[in-house]
Amino acid sequence: MSASPADAAPTVIADGLTKHYQVADKKPGLAGTLRHFVKRQHRVIEAVKAVNFTVAPGEIVGFLGPNGAGKTTAIKMLTGLIAPTSGKAEVLGFTPFERKAALLRQLTLVMGNKQQLMWDLPALETFRVNAAIYGVPDDEADRRVKHFAGLLELDKELTQPVRKLSLGQRMKAELIAALLHHPKVLFLDEPTLGLDVNAQTAVRRFLKDYNAQHGASVLLTSHYMADVTALCERVIVIDKGTILYDGTLAGVVERFAPYRQVTLDLEREFTEDELITYGEIEELNGRTVRLLVQRDTLTTTVQRALSDLPVRDLTVSDPPIEEVIGKLFASGRDQQAEELPQEKPEKAAVSP
Repeated sequence: MSASPADAAPTVIADGLTKHYQVADKKPGLAGTLRHFVKRQHRVIEAVKAVNFTVAPGEIVGFLGPNGAGKTTAIKMLTGLIAPTSGKAEVLGFTPFERKAALLRQLTLVMGNKQQLMWDLPALETFRVNAAIYGVPDDEADRRVKHFAGLLELDKELTQPVRKLSLGQRMKAELIAALLHHPKVLFLDEPTLGLDVNAQTAVRRFLKDYNAQHGASVLLTSHYMADVTALCERVIVIDKGTILYDGTLAGVVERFAPYRQVTLDLEREFTEDELITYGEIEELNGRTVRLLVQRDTLTTTVQRALSDLPVRDLTVSDPPIEEVIGKLFASGRDQQAEELPQEKPEKAAVSP
């Protein structure tokens, strides 16, 4: 049974976590190349900007953001792959980039676009290597592999060369290799990337079972919102290296989607002009209309629609979480743009 967030101190702490990269800044064209060769110029990219959050024991937290938002950079700092420019990273009381063995034995990192399996050998060979590295006895390693393989519905695939496995089968084997030492903290970066629907479902079920049995803390990034809704009660939304939201998944909808979707199945067709007074028309297709209705007027609007219109069926739902998160990203970019100082126009050069 996973631990309650209030039971113990956080397992993961990011306190003012910041990472800046210095990159070469070359102008285009031959002249730019020659100038860059003689006098190289650089610019600073702020990948992560003073990020603050914690993850409690047994908590599964979704870490969301568009490409380039800073998610992977933050995870690399928390797993010790790179050192922060400033701020503090702490996992299970250790500083990750010190790479102490006592910490490395208790965490794992799974990246959907990377693999640790040996390509030309069966996955079982990688499992044996990992078991030896982490000091897991052979009989205990075999028991864990059998247990995990049963949950992920893998059998003969583990004795075949990895290069002959499908993408879904390889991802499942990657999870077994990554969790063989029973880590207490899991950093998962796109673990279902490219998988089909059945494989995604199996991976989510497996991760939920592992969390429940071992009380592991999980920080999950994914572009598949089905992963997040199936596993996470809390989400952290990051964009341009800055946290836009940290709270419950339900709270994202309540805070950033102040409307509900009302779908009406009518007995005859209506025009947009006849329906516009009931809400913003999102879609009108024959006798079916989908409206966006403000939450504070939902009850009265639904009552009025049932009274005035020949309604055969009515459905009220929240907007898709993907849509809400997308609007959250857009609002974050707009806010950051407003905070940027406005440059004064340069005066035109005057020839002597």
